[in-house]
Amino acid sequence: MPLSMMEQGDTGKIVGFCGQKEMRQHLQDMGFIRGDRVYVVGENHGGMILMVKGVKIALNRALAHRIMVTN
Repeated sequence: MPLSMMEQGDTGKIVGFCGQKEMRQHLQDMGFIRGDRVYVVGENHGGMILMVKGVKIALNRALAHRIMVTN
C-alpha cells in the first residue's frame, strides 16, 4: 500500500517506489531505502511527518503516495 495511506503511529517497511527513475532516486537520496522501516510521527493538511533511520522528515502526500510499504 502507499505510505500516504498510513496513519499517525503506524510503522511500515518500504518495499518499493512508483514513478520515473529520477523520482525514485530523489526519494532514495532523502533516505527512503527499500527494506528500511518508516514510522508516521504525525500528519497535517499538506503532508506527513515521518521518522526514517532516526531522522524526522516532512513529506507531502504526493511523494508519500509514491512509496510502497507493508506492515
